[in-house]
Amino acid sequence: MNSTPAPGRNDACHCGSGKKYKHCHWSADQGSPRADASAKPIGRAIRAVQKGVRGRNNPVLFKTPEQVRGIRKASRLAKDLLDLLEGRIQPGVTTLQIDQWVEEATRAAGAVSAPLGYKGYPKNLCTSINEVVCHGIPEARELKEGDIVNVDVTPILDGFYGDSSRMFLVGNVSAEARRLVQVTRECLDLGIRQVRPGGHVGDIGQAIQAHAESNGFSVVRDFVGHGTGIEFHEEPQIPHYGQRGKGHPILPGMVFTIEPMINAGKHETKILADGWTAVTRDGSLSAQFEHTVYVSETGVEVLTG
Repeated sequence: MNSTPAPGRNDACHCGSGKKYKHCHWSADQGSPRADASAKPIGRAIRAVQKGVRGRNNPVLFKTPEQVRGIRKASRLAKDLLDLLEGRIQPGVTTLQIDQWVEEATRAAGAVSAPLGYKGYPKNLCTSINEVVCHGIPEARELKEGDIVNVDVTPILDGFYGDSSRMFLVGNVSAEARRLVQVTRECLDLGIRQVRPGGHVGDIGQAIQAHAESNGFSVVRDFVGHGTGIEFHEEPQIPHYGQRGKGHPILPGMVFTIEPMINAGKHETKILADGWTAVTRDGSLSAQFEHTVYVSETGVEVLTG
């Protein structure tokens, strides 16, 4: 649920202008000279957005210190929910049980689950097993020995969002599956290390892509990370592939997710008939980890860590 589909060049632009992506923010997102030339007024945009007004030419929401405190609490709850599952996810457990455990703990904390009812989504979280890339719907299916499963939670606490996901190994898994999960976690860590004021979103994607591909894996292109904290999905989009020095500039006050989806086979995906579940097109295994991060004046804080 946390991942947002990347728009195609002929799709409507993500900024809501009504223009095609290629005629609106495409060049800016690619880090073109035109986008770099617009960096000078970015300070004014930050100040405007921090007062609760979206910048006219920059839809990114820059968070105030008060908002960061709220997002930090929601993010800590997201971590606690995933910690709750450690040791519980074993062969014979259903993904519906996982959903119920998290729903009960979320409610007990005075929060609600952002995925429930979001665009008609029927459950409190996403459970993505084996070849499922993301947005798997919890059901009565029992997990079996050797499965790998990603659990993705997004609680809303006092109006603020915390977004995180984690892989769980069910019993004894194959060496291939274990290596995929390990490399995916390394991809997340490498991506986070690129986050610093003055950097670019492409720095994150390049580090993730290089590590995944050097290990013989591929990076999913159809879903990306995103801004979050005040709304479920905000700008900017955070692709997990790209070029260093390209893409949206990374600036203090930004809060976004990094959530690489790494496939053992090819990167292509498809959506199943339920309209939500995304799977690898070639049936290969897929893994994902996700953290929400805050860009401070001096570096990065992992809010869900």
